Formats: sequence, C-alpha cells, structure tokens
Amino acid sequence: MDQAKLPEDCSSLAEIRAEIDRIDRSIINAIGRRKHYVMAAAKFKSSAATVAAPERFAAMIDARRQWAKEEDLSPDVVEKLYRDLVNYFTAEELAHWTKSSLPSS
Repeated sequence: MDQAKLPEDCSSLAEIRAEIDRIDRSIINAIGRRKHYVMAAAKFKSSAATVAAPERFAAMIDARRQWAKEEDLSPDVVEKLYRDLVNYFTAEELAHWTKSSLPSS
C-alpha cells in the first residue's frame, strides 16, 4: 500500500478520502485480528459466565473511554462502538465455547 499522507499534505478531496479508506481498512484488519484472540480466549473459559466476563467488560470500557479522551474523541461514541463490538464478539465466543465444550460423539 502507498505511504500514508498527513492530512495537511493532502492536496485534494480524493487524497483525503483515499487516506480515510486506508485507515478504515487498517481498522477492519485490526478488528479481524482481535477476533482471533477472542476465539482463542474461549479455551481458557470454564463457563458461559466466564465468557461474558462482566467485570472485565466494565474495566475495558473504562479504559477505552480514557483512551478516547487522550485522543480528543468522544468517550460516549467510543464506548458505544466498543459495546457493540464486544457484544458481537461475546456472542461469537460463546457460540465457539459452547461448541468446543460439547462432548465428542
């Protein structure tokens, strides 16, 4: 992929949009990599309750809100994004955990 341009170095709307698309592709790639870790975590969980891990979820949301503030982003928006993302991953992990926990036939 081409070298990233700083926003102030872009000379057209097309260049700005190309950089936004590049960043979005990178974000989606990172989410895909994150999913692999979520699925791998299932093997360390002993019950459906440990898959949900509500204490970890709450601590994670607090940390992401702080990170959002540090980047001058809305903590509320970042929290919503992560709540949606983690709820999706929790459902995926639970399905994976349930399937892996069934006795072999």
